[in-house]
Amino acid sequence: MSDLPTSVYLNEEGPREGFQIEAATIPTARKIELVDRLAQTGLRHIQVASFVNPRAVPGMADADAVVQGFRPVPGVEFTALWLNQKGFQRALGYRDRLAINGSLNLYASDAFLMRNQNRVPGQQRAAQHELIAMYQAAGVRVKRGFISAAFGCNYEGDIPVARVVRQVGELLEIAAEHGESIDHMGLGDTMAWATPESIRRVVGAVREAHPDLTILLHLHDTRGLGIANAYAGLQMGVRMFDSAVAGLGGCPFAGHKGAAGNVCTEDLVFMCEEMGIATGVDLDALIDCARLAEDVVGHPLPGAVMRGGGLARFRTASRAAGGGR
Repeated sequence: MSDLPTSVYLNEEGPREGFQIEAATIPTARKIELVDRLAQTGLRHIQVASFVNPRAVPGMADADAVVQGFRPVPGVEFTALWLNQKGFQRALGYRDRLAINGSLNLYASDAFLMRNQNRVPGQQRAAQHELIAMYQAAGVRVKRGFISAAFGCNYEGDIPVARVVRQVGELLEIAAEHGESIDHMGLGDTMAWATPESIRRVVGAVREAHPDLTILLHLHDTRGLGIANAYAGLQMGVRMFDSAVAGLGGCPFAGHKGAAGNVCTEDLVFMCEEMGIATGVDLDALIDCARLAEDVVGHPLPGAVMRGGGLARFRTASRAAGGGR
């Protein structure tokens, strides 16, 4: 437990991860409403949309309108996702509203790479060099590396830890070839294969190979282990997490029926604060956002703390009643 961080940085991805997988058409105004409410909670990073082909991801057909519509808040970094040059060029049109940070991505599963990008590994590696050239031409720094399906794949099965470590090294080398230095490396449990033990095993192996590298975990809760895996990551000293309010989201190409669900932001905030790990987030405000998210999508979402609430009011009531004597 000595490796526990004193604070964590949360990348809120609910608006992007959630609305990309919802079957129903969500009104643009309601998406913007959720983004604006999230920006008032103390979160420092909110991913608001994906600039992707609307034929492949219909839920992102209004990405431009969402980006144009939210209210920027000082101290909050708003971002969007893109998968190719066309998406990147769309994002560049909103530099006054979005933080444009370069990201590189390899896939630990060849089968998932083909389904998600229609590429083989050699093509994906070559594409990273092309991405860096594109970023540099636009004056954009490469900040993030990411390994998708780092813990297992519905199409390929278990993923060797050595492959993940090798790909982390490949991304660092690709960036260095172009004079770039990756700030942090994301390990994606894209299809919810991770367990606390595999989190410790993979994070430990990556850290052993690259002890100075900041690691981010992107966890899905499809099999109910999202928060347990986050706890295992905290025990390993991980201090950056992607998360989604109310447990929104999931990858539309992962082979799961319905929303696969990312690790829930308010559940993660609650756990961290109870462990003495600072998040900078107002839990009650975030719980309100989770309830709003559920109303927006029109069906129950898997977040637990939005139903049970935090403990602060119970502690206050107990003290007022003279409890604990």
